[in-house]
Amino acid sequence: MSGTVVLATAEDTEEFGRNLARGLVAGDLVVLDGPLGAGKTALTKGIGAGLGVQGRVTSPTFVIAREHRAGTRPGGGAPVGMVHVDAYRLGGSGPHALDELDALDLDTDLAAAVVVVEWGEGIVEQLVDRHLRVRLRREPESDVRTAHWEWIS
Repeated sequence: MSGTVVLATAEDTEEFGRNLARGLVAGDLVVLDGPLGAGKTALTKGIGAGLGVQGRVTSPTFVIAREHRAGTRPGGGAPVGMVHVDAYRLGGSGPHALDELDALDLDTDLAAAVVVVEWGEGIVEQLVDRHLRVRLRREPESDVRTAHWEWIS
C-alpha cells in the first residue's frame, strides 16, 4: 500500500498522522524522511493522537528517544504505546550509528509499541521485516507539504 497526499497546513499534517495511526499496531516501525521543517514532528503528533498515547508529543532531538505510554485509542482498538526517536544525532549510517541504535533497545520497544523514527532512513530498517516509510517535502516559501508513504518489505 502506498499513496501521496498534499498537506496545506500543519493541521493537515497532523490529521494525516491520525489517519495513518488507524492502521498501526504494536511492532510497526514508521520511518520519517524529510528536511528540517518538513513536518516530521507534526506528523508524529498526529500519529500519537491517533494512537491515543499519553503525554505531549514533542521533538526528541536532545533526548534522542521519548516513550509515550498507551492510552485510550480513539475509535476503539487495542491500546498501543509509541516511541518517538530522532536519529539525527546518531553517528550517521556507519557502525557507530548501529551501536547507538542498539543501545536504544528499540527492538525490545517494537514488541509493545509503534516506533516512529525521524532521520532514521538507512539505519533502522534492519530492525523489522516491514516498515512504513513517509517522505515529507515542503514547498519553498510555503507551508504546503507533500507526503509520499509506502510500506516497504
